[in-house]
Amino acid sequence: MKTAVVHDWLNGMRGGEKVLEAILPLVPDPTVFTLFYVPGSVSKEIERFPIRTSFLNRLPFSRRGYRNFMPLFARAVESFDLSGFDLVVSSSHCVAKGAIARPGAPHLCYCHTPVRYAWDQLDVYFPKGSPAASVKRFFALRLRQWDRATANRPGRYLANSSAVADRIRRHYDREATVCPPPVDVSFFTPGRGARRDFLLAVGALVPYKRFDRAVGAAASLGRRLVIVGRGPEEKRLRARAGRSVEILADRTPEELRDLYRDCAAFIQPGEEDFGIAAVEALACGAPVIALARGGALDIVEDGKTGVLFSEEGPEGLAAAIRRASSLAFDETVLRASSLRFSLERFREGFRRALAELAPGPGSERASRV
Repeated sequence: MKTAVVHDWLNGMRGGEKVLEAILPLVPDPTVFTLFYVPGSVSKEIERFPIRTSFLNRLPFSRRGYRNFMPLFARAVESFDLSGFDLVVSSSHCVAKGAIARPGAPHLCYCHTPVRYAWDQLDVYFPKGSPAASVKRFFALRLRQWDRATANRPGRYLANSSAVADRIRRHYDREATVCPPPVDVSFFTPGRGARRDFLLAVGALVPYKRFDRAVGAAASLGRRLVIVGRGPEEKRLRARAGRSVEILADRTPEELRDLYRDCAAFIQPGEEDFGIAAVEALACGAPVIALARGGALDIVEDGKTGVLFSEEGPEGLAAAIRRASSLAFDETVLRASSLRFSLERFREGFRRALAELAPGPGSERASRV
């Protein structure tokens, strides 16, 4: 068997790419198909497999301005010739799930979320009020129509959280099995030193992460905040950040682990599809303060492994930080709660779904991995 593994784009090692890295050894003879690819931007474990790109990757400015090609995303993923592949696996947060498998070839979609800026996050990414936003909203709504129309291309869906399974049900009218993404809990472990008095946030600097709320909350409390990430919101965040806010990029895994081990608490101010960074923090013994929506509801037990808050905005986050400071968290309990999201658990769930969808040589190989 040969497997086409379709992933939206490869230009950084974020949560979706960590899932892709875990999927590739579980399927027979994989070839990766992706809209955009920046060599060296993802792990060697991904790059050791063949990678084929769409025509968009050859266009000018595609390396940094790939988001501007949104009107062509659907056409690009449909342009992949998958006729020579016996199995299709898509790792999709945008259009990958719309890839066209040959007749009779099973298609398993691991869905990180239906296109967030075409559905639930439309107003966050493209707020009304400017001609440019109106044009982007027009193309986002067209993408939504295509996304809905192609919902039946995968034979089966896996969702990374209960919240995403609910979105798949609402937007696609399809059922999905929850299979949380893998977290390297053997690497992310508690340290031996005392914790320091700073707050930590980790993730791509994009609108839906709502790191602006974290900056506002830290300023109102006079607390030091460290944000690890890069993205289009970086300039705006730096303009708002005072002396107590530090924005870091390109941390090594070891440096990130040290931050998790040292911080007083990890904060997640926006709604996450899942929240791999939050689990990494728990694995290192840090409590998590998170908006009570999305994947956080699968991860955080309020008052036991962190604090959940419902009031959106810096004020609600600030109140949650104050509450967390008044609680005593057991590092052993925090660590134990993270073990539900190990690589082994992910492998079990993925290979079970693969075997049910496509019984045969591929599923037999997956069951041995």
